[in-house]
Amino acid sequence: MKITAQDEYGLRLLVRIAKCNDQSGLSIPQLSEAEGLSQPNVSKLTRILRMEGLINSTKGHVGGYVLARPANTITVNDILNALGGRLFDEQFCVNHVGVMKICSNSVDCSIRSLWTIVQSAIDKLLDTITLSDLSHGEKEATVTFKSLFEEISGENKELL
Repeated sequence: MKITAQDEYGLRLLVRIAKCNDQSGLSIPQLSEAEGLSQPNVSKLTRILRMEGLINSTKGHVGGYVLARPANTITVNDILNALGGRLFDEQFCVNHVGVMKICSNSVDCSIRSLWTIVQSAIDKLLDTITLSDLSHGEKEATVTFKSLFEEISGENKELL
């Protein structure tokens, strides 16, 4: 389970676009310069984000990219799923069977149970953090995220 460069760079681009006050948005060269990424990489990421309905392109020689919907309605989970998918899904077990046709633990797998619970906890947290939350400074974001985590942790304790 890794956060990929695509996940990180995609999040960074979306935060940058969310903070932009210009109605025409930010162009690929502007995003590239602001985030220190190559223009081909920014182009690839903006294409993915546009195809997934997270950003729209504005037309014209001064056009750029803007959010497709308000930042407070776009969750981190929406973004990560658009960029590369979940950290763990059921296909993981199918794709990692070793040299056998099916996993030797496919019937009774405590490891699958672990990853399913971890994914569920991650989803619950990332479904509550929005692009708007990420658009604030680090101190404010840290306070928000700690509060959300404590709230979710408390709910999970009640389930146990």
